Amino acid sequence: MTENQSIEWKSAWQDDNLKALCGFANAQGGCLVLGRDDDGTAIGLTDARELLEELPQKIPQHLGITPAINLVSTHGHDLIEIRVEPSTVPVSLRGRYYHRSGSVTKELTGTALNEFLLRKCGLTWDAVIEERATFDDLDPAAVARFLADARKTDRMPGADELPLPELMEKLGLAEKGFLKRAAIILFGKDPLRFYPGVSVRLGRFVENDADLRFHEIIEDNLVHSLPEILERLDHKFFIKAIRFEGLHRYETPPYPREALREAFLNAMVHKSYGSGIHIQCRVYDDRLTLWNEGKLPDDLPAEALLRSHASKPRNPLIATACFKAGYIDAWGRGIEKMTNACAAAGLPAPTFEANSGGVLATFTQQPNARAESGAESPTQSPTQSPTQSPTQSFSGLLPMLCLLDKEPLSSAEIRQQLNLKHRPTFRENYLHPALEAHLIEYTIPGKPNSRLQKYRLTKKGRQVLEKPTK
Repeated sequence: MTENQSIEWKSAWQDDNLKALCGFANAQGGCLVLGRDDDGTAIGLTDARELLEELPQKIPQHLGITPAINLVSTHGHDLIEIRVEPSTVPVSLRGRYYHRSGSVTKELTGTALNEFLLRKCGLTWDAVIEERATFDDLDPAAVARFLADARKTDRMPGADELPLPELMEKLGLAEKGFLKRAAIILFGKDPLRFYPGVSVRLGRFVENDADLRFHEIIEDNLVHSLPEILERLDHKFFIKAIRFEGLHRYETPPYPREALREAFLNAMVHKSYGSGIHIQCRVYDDRLTLWNEGKLPDDLPAEALLRSHASKPRNPLIATACFKAGYIDAWGRGIEKMTNACAAAGLPAPTFEANSGGVLATFTQQPNARAESGAESPTQSPTQSPTQSPTQSFSGLLPMLCLLDKEPLSSAEIRQQLNLKHRPTFRENYLHPALEAHLIEYTIPGKPNSRLQKYRLTKKGRQVLEKPTK
């Protein structure tokens, strides 16, 4: 026998043992055995009879619980077993809360304590009413995109006809006219205003974390963030394999889009939003890592993620909405889908590990894959080839540069004046190339995704306009 989730040994009684009993009560229950050493060997108690009279009064006085306390005899040694049942309400010791995880009793603090107290009350973080928010804080474009996606799954018939308050009620995201936190995460115009850390940071590294080439921050609601993340990774961060078929050139990203989509959805659905820590994605030449804050359930270790397991979302309201829109399923198959997508692309299965209070997913490329693919560096501008002059390579951007020469404009204003209705195409063919070539710049550099963001011409951009294409 060894100490585990439900068993702990102590050679003698000390009042510090109350922490272990508190931890058992707040977890799945357990048994504290007095009279065994650290190896589990029975050494007996000299004061067993006295403890049988003292502990039934001391434990309820300090913890408010009444465990079963029994005297047992093993090989001539007197032992005491204190059996604690799991409590339906939070149990504290002198105002502090403890929890049993594996063979360790830990004090709960910060985000972990908040989540524990909510869970004991039958709530989750995303189900709490956000009294500061109104329906005006929701982004109509995000709601429209969600409904368009939901129509494809047929999981919300008639939802298009509902007013916004009724739609939020139907999704469980509002109650008695008040929005819940999940509604802000999914559809908020500016979720960062309510909860710090509602963002995804993308970083491009070479070999190690000390060599950062560039990074971007995406600060938006979940519905808009997911396609934006995948677009930016594909456009700017990846070294793509290149092949030619006749006159046509084809580029293949290093990781399948479906696998990354599942990975980011998992991170956003299971993230501990109360921590205020952003999701982090690090892209290296040979691997990609994705980390999100939030510990795994006690009964679901990291190695079990690769096996069939039940779905246990940390934020069930967010997960349910994502299911309604067809973003995820409800069967805990996200990791299986990632693995299958990587296998179909000839890549190793992703790995998952508990790391720094969260979960770290790692995608890797096959050895020598980059050398065999003829990949191009992501730092090479897609708008300019070695044989082109700067003016020739930027000729397609001149209409946008002319607009910005007059005044700074937002992305939507530029698209409207250029009569470009498809947002992803505009960003890929106009906005991103101009930013990467330093022809234009942000008016709010510190917040690239601010709803107040606009773009203005740089000195280099004006030089291009002064030398038009012949």
